[in-house]
Amino acid sequence: MSAYEWLPEFLDRLKADNVLLEEDSITALAKIPMLMLEAEDWGRAAAQAQAFGLRWIGGWADQLGETIRVNACLVYQCEALALRAMLPLDTLVLPSHTPYYPGADRMERHTQDMYGVLFSDHPDPRRWARHHAWGENEYPLRMDFPLAGTRPGPMPTDDNYRFLQAQGAGVYEIPVGPVHAGIIEPGHFRFLAVGEQVLNLEQRLGYVHKGIEKIAVGRDAQGVARLAARVSGDSTVAHSWAACMAMEQAAAVQVPDRGNYLRAIMAERERIANHLGDIGAICNDVAFAFAQYQFSRLREAWQRVSQQVFGHRFMMDCIVPGGVANDADSTGLELIRTGLEPLRREMQELMPILDDNSSLEDRLATTGFLSAEIAAAFGSTGYVGKASGQDIDARRDMRYAPYDRLEMTVPVLQDGDVEARMHIRSEEILASLDLLEQLLRDIPAGDIRSEWHAPVEDVEGVGIVDGWRGEIMTCVRFGANGKLARFFPRDPSWFTWPALEQLIHGNIVPDFPVCNKSVNGSYSGHDL
Repeated sequence: MSAYEWLPEFLDRLKADNVLLEEDSITALAKIPMLMLEAEDWGRAAAQAQAFGLRWIGGWADQLGETIRVNACLVYQCEALALRAMLPLDTLVLPSHTPYYPGADRMERHTQDMYGVLFSDHPDPRRWARHHAWGENEYPLRMDFPLAGTRPGPMPTDDNYRFLQAQGAGVYEIPVGPVHAGIIEPGHFRFLAVGEQVLNLEQRLGYVHKGIEKIAVGRDAQGVARLAARVSGDSTVAHSWAACMAMEQAAAVQVPDRGNYLRAIMAERERIANHLGDIGAICNDVAFAFAQYQFSRLREAWQRVSQQVFGHRFMMDCIVPGGVANDADSTGLELIRTGLEPLRREMQELMPILDDNSSLEDRLATTGFLSAEIAAAFGSTGYVGKASGQDIDARRDMRYAPYDRLEMTVPVLQDGDVEARMHIRSEEILASLDLLEQLLRDIPAGDIRSEWHAPVEDVEGVGIVDGWRGEIMTCVRFGANGKLARFFPRDPSWFTWPALEQLIHGNIVPDFPVCNKSVNGSYSGHDL
């Protein structure tokens, strides 16, 4: 199919539903076609998009003077489409996309809290991100809100969030968090249970809200790349790449081939390191410590090589606007190459041990089942989506460099349980080893970075990459003097945290830790 061959049919459906589309309604957001919609058409457009089969991948707002621009990005057959509505500050009301795309829930509530946009038919109007850090009628991403905030002294306790209440004989509540044992970040989980069976789970996140969107404003491209690397530390490569891709698109900067190959080598190393750690951690949560020892050993050895070659265990700040910060010499590339086959052999020896362990099978198989329908409804990608039949991978689908030159396998399973999410990680490790072999074999000589030049004011960019947790979308808009005016990094965890609320239904309370670990959402990537 040629580029956007489906778009005229979709536009005809919108017009048939009385969505107002004039000649100047079809414009562009960076390289993505964009439909400018009237506020009253926003919900109808989502209804038609859902019926047509478009996948909702993110929503964000932006302020220009006395206007709030509300945006959504969707994908159909590997091609993106943006929607935009312009709202005056005195009329910030818009129909919700959540009735058609449940995954839009938290991003719309985030926009509500940060900009004051009311989504008129949203099924859950509770605030999401505030936690009493600012007043009821203050909106911290508006231009008139100071960076340091306005509330003096300690914040009041956030004790009035209305969780679903326990109803019926034998139903009781279990509050967990936000402070947990160990070193994980804070998040509150409220269970309703009968005996050990979970009837409902609600999450309350936002405790590690850092104000990333606000502190990005006024930074140059290099500063935003460093900030993106810290959105979620275990995805530093992927978030850096998505942010730089968006800024390079806005500035019309072309990354040299060698720079793109080095980015991909780092991204695949990041994917493998995290999958190794997660496989061991899933097994450890059901007391199979042997796997934790073995996969932690493999991860540590893998990250030490990243330190030797790229100067940092997590490869922090190695991706910069225009390319990469430093080259990898032939010795470093050979060190990476010689580590591929030993890891492949270890995986082929260890995974059968896990598969043959009946007690592990008993705890993982059928536990935490997420159906394909629910995974699709919530927009789950990465190992969560792939384990539930979602054949989505931005490396293959969006065909960004250098993956457009590579042969790759995307593993997909249908079982949808904890065991499937563990096996997807294993299969992705093997697939990434194959990709690394191609990248190392074909990496070209030449420059690793192009000279950066600031784009003109108000130009926008969108970067979509596949991180180890799944699809990352980053949106930027430049202001005056090459400084950022808007930065929105959408981590896959925006979609996988809500999926956890769904897949725990009907499971027993003691299985929550392993269900949670199999999803392994990022608190930091979600809370911004």
